[in-house]
Amino acid sequence: MKGTKALVKMLEDKNVETMFGYPGGSVIPLYDALYDSSIRHVLVRHEQCAAHMADGFARASGLPGVCLATSGPGVTNLVTGVATAYADSVPMMVLSGQVKTNMLGLGAFQEVDAYSLLMPVTKHNFRVLDVNRLPHAIKEAWEVCRTGRPGPVHVDLPVDQMDSDMDEALLDETYGIKPDPEDLSGIAAAAQWIREAERPVVLVGGGAVGASEEVRRLVELLQAPVDATLLGLGVVPSSYALNMGPLGMHGRLSAKSAMNEADLVISIGSRFSDRTYSPRSKMTDPRGRVIHIDVDPTEFGKHGHSERIDILGDAKKAVPMLTAALEGYRPKDAWRERAAEFKSRCACECDIGRVPIIPQKLMHEIGKMVKDDTIVATDVGQNQMWAMHHLDFEHPRRLLSSGTFGTMGYGLPAAIGAKAAKPDSDVIAITGDGGFQMVMQEMATSIAEDLPVTVVLLNNGTLGMVRQWQKLFWNARYSNTTLRGDPDFVKLAEAFGAKGIRVEKPGEIGDALREGRDCGRTCLVEVVVDRDEDVLPMLPADPNAPVPKGRCTY
Repeated sequence: MKGTKALVKMLEDKNVETMFGYPGGSVIPLYDALYDSSIRHVLVRHEQCAAHMADGFARASGLPGVCLATSGPGVTNLVTGVATAYADSVPMMVLSGQVKTNMLGLGAFQEVDAYSLLMPVTKHNFRVLDVNRLPHAIKEAWEVCRTGRPGPVHVDLPVDQMDSDMDEALLDETYGIKPDPEDLSGIAAAAQWIREAERPVVLVGGGAVGASEEVRRLVELLQAPVDATLLGLGVVPSSYALNMGPLGMHGRLSAKSAMNEADLVISIGSRFSDRTYSPRSKMTDPRGRVIHIDVDPTEFGKHGHSERIDILGDAKKAVPMLTAALEGYRPKDAWRERAAEFKSRCACECDIGRVPIIPQKLMHEIGKMVKDDTIVATDVGQNQMWAMHHLDFEHPRRLLSSGTFGTMGYGLPAAIGAKAAKPDSDVIAITGDGGFQMVMQEMATSIAEDLPVTVVLLNNGTLGMVRQWQKLFWNARYSNTTLRGDPDFVKLAEAFGAKGIRVEKPGEIGDALREGRDCGRTCLVEVVVDRDEDVLPMLPADPNAPVPKGRCTY
């Protein structure tokens, strides 16, 4: 069996139904094998977006996404999307074509050392220098990318090896990986700390997404306030009475207040990143304790608190054990009332019919359309933070966003990938005029592949988040943040075969969103918003800098 056919068969055996890619010289043999395959190949318009689509597919479905690019510039274009997935622990299989093995290192046409290039932004790498090693590489890559802390795994495929014959019997061999280490010995001590705590707070991160039901049962027992990271939104339903919302630089003040006053943080799958757990948004009690549940031991100790219990293991296993150890636990009524007070004081007014439209009003209208199975993919910048702050989610895997890497251009391709994973769900991409113009060519992919999404474009004519920093901290010296020469976005959408709607009045937003959702094809809803409206609250990284005041302050 040729290596190309063996690869396709192994992917089919893993129930891969969709992959995202772009052909080129070194992968033509593989594309020839795909011609007869049951796998749906989504032809993107740029390789970076192939990675983002595989990322969106994985986040929405919980299954590994698969992307494919040719050698040289094809694989270098993948890097940003792969790094985005790596930073947010998204399971992906990244396949790249490569020049012939006897040409490696000779500067052949479209040669690049993809193995070394992708090593810093993947969990593991393989280069198949012998086609008979292909089954080992693919099978092990599949397991590595989705076990323990998930992440992308890269397999580099020299064209001569992929076009060679291999022993078909090798497909039946099994290849195993060592189980990730775990240490759950701290469960009993953690339960005792929770019993002793007067003001416990649960912090949920992206590592808790796969253990949503288990986390909910623990929270129901504790009746404690819950803060979330950007990637942890939806793990605990927004409707939970003490869900304080997102914590961090642009988080809700209810979440910040609860964390500041806590004497115990129960962190489940959170990395304590600087955007979430800063000097202004951290627990301030010098005697405060931290219980940290995570699959990755390198994340322990980043919070800076000396007294801690680290529980190394999958939250899906560790959290039920902790819940069982807390049998008979009685919630702290005084703390529950205090947290409820924080939440009642953090009630932002968003339904404001002002012209120019403010983004909060737009999020209010989008929120009316978000159903249990609606998936929202955001870009990065102000649009992302407004969505995080104002939209509510009852389930995980409903908000897709580039967290740690902060990749502009993520929203549209991730939404298309999510639609491929969940074709029966409404998918909304929230983006700005800056990020959208980095990837707007993927409107063609959405139309050609019949993957309709509603693109909500916040048009303020600027690179809004950078402009906000310039306004607040650089004496309003707006250097290169005004987007001159923006296209007519409605005509642009129509040129791709999509529907385009322009909204300038707040009363038009709801009808435009519904029309876009129900039109049966991709629709771009361009909403002209106030460029001077800042995302607040905002906690400056400098602990000595003043905190900007705005609507969401108390």
